[in-house]
Amino acid sequence: MAKTLSTEQLIDGIRSNNTRLLGKAISLVESKKPEHRVQAEELLKQLMPFTGKSVRVGITGVPGAGKSTFIESFGKLAIEKGNKVAVLAIDPSSSLNHGSILGDKTRMEELAKDPNAFIRPSPSGGFLGGIANTTFETMLICEAAGYDYILIETVGVGQSEVMVADITDVFLFLKVSGTGDELQGIKRGIMEMVDIIFINKADEDNNPAAKNAKLELMRALHFITHKNKIWKVPVILGSALKKKGLEECYERIEDYIFQKHKDNSFEEERHQQAEKRFDYWVKELILSKTRSSKELEDAYNEHKKNASELAVNPISEAKDFVKKLFNE
Repeated sequence: MAKTLSTEQLIDGIRSNNTRLLGKAISLVESKKPEHRVQAEELLKQLMPFTGKSVRVGITGVPGAGKSTFIESFGKLAIEKGNKVAVLAIDPSSSLNHGSILGDKTRMEELAKDPNAFIRPSPSGGFLGGIANTTFETMLICEAAGYDYILIETVGVGQSEVMVADITDVFLFLKVSGTGDELQGIKRGIMEMVDIIFINKADEDNNPAAKNAKLELMRALHFITHKNKIWKVPVILGSALKKKGLEECYERIEDYIFQKHKDNSFEEERHQQAEKRFDYWVKELILSKTRSSKELEDAYNEHKKNASELAVNPISEAKDFVKKLFNE
């Protein structure tokens, strides 16, 4: 960060819809520098009273499903309905320097130009779960800035992508038909957590395949119990490029949020998400303690080396190190 801004300056910028300062605040939260971490913690503490009022939507999908096109079209529709929309696009990172590879902002040019939209591409940094390790905190900052819809585009779809469901209100799965076995490669974990399925690219040329895909997915969902027993997961046919099915998708999201408020599961899930975030940071901070002194760091590296050589099982090495960490 070229210029150090005070916490008060950042808060004023966030609350007054200054996207430049909003971006700086997010960079602060993403920074690993100790002095930035301290300020980021204070920033988030002061912003908490202004958070929690958005609809958080996690969007995942198979490669080529058209996630960016869907998000741009859906974001524009949400804005037309009077909402401010923030997009947190998680890009895969280089395994060598952890830099962002794709840069989704360049693929959502129309949405990026809208004054009621904010797009933030973030490298995953090798973090599993389809999100970056500070996605939750970035989302809170966007909420404090007054964004009504926060769309989180995950890296892709896979066994670990369901982590995005732990920080969002609606988990939307984007599918594309005509790619062979419609259920191939879809993990059961995703099907158990998904709230809405949107079959994209279901244009005129592809309608028979799209309809077959819908039937197969509906059959599969019939055998899976959704976490909200009242909610029946809708499977929507549409085309993000041709703006088809988006209105229905928006209405189903609104219906689901209404249903969750009605049965009091909305606030309950938000509390559970915060608890999971607490657990995550406890683990992170305990691990960071290993670097708080040379003695602990040496002990950590020694036990890690023993575990890697398979001379002793990793559980025993971990227990021995934790005993040293807590002076037991």
